[in-house]
Amino acid sequence: MTSPVAVLIGPPGAGKSTVGELLAKRLGVVYRDTDADIVAAAGRPIAEIFVDDGEPYFREIEREAVRAALESHDGVLSLGGGAILDAGTRALLTGLPVVFLDVQLADAIKRVGLDAPRPLLAVNPRKRWRELMEHRRPLYTEVSRAVIATGERTPDEVVDAIVDALKPGQAAGDAPRAAHREEQA
Repeated sequence: MTSPVAVLIGPPGAGKSTVGELLAKRLGVVYRDTDADIVAAAGRPIAEIFVDDGEPYFREIEREAVRAALESHDGVLSLGGGAILDAGTRALLTGLPVVFLDVQLADAIKRVGLDAPRPLLAVNPRKRWRELMEHRRPLYTEVSRAVIATGERTPDEVVDAIVDALKPGQAAGDAPRAAHREEQA
């Protein structure tokens, strides 16, 4: 069975797409984004799917896109920010090289702004982002092998940290998470 060399998770603005493409290039593998898979399959933007069909429908097609990608992709894979909400998806991530790209609100705003077409952030985006992270942060850390803070780092520095964190023999919960906690202190 095929599986990704790295799976990037995190909220909007964490740098999953930018870092994912750089990491794939560095590792000599292909980059894939499940949000892009959904847009290609649906033939319309995610924001439209949310508005026209609702979040439950979107989460259903997201769950299938993630499952398909995890089964068939052997490069770097980025998941949409809410993909980890599904317990089945979290179970599929068990044992995989999952990296949580952690970002603070101020850095996320600098990167994507709050006027981007993000359906879950449409009303009072700062407050909503904080609420989403309060709910999602424990889920991100639950499934991740490493937690990498992206604030104040260039994309190349984040890639360096990911490569270091995913070195063979690095078990879930070991040095990468401990190092992250020290960085935050």
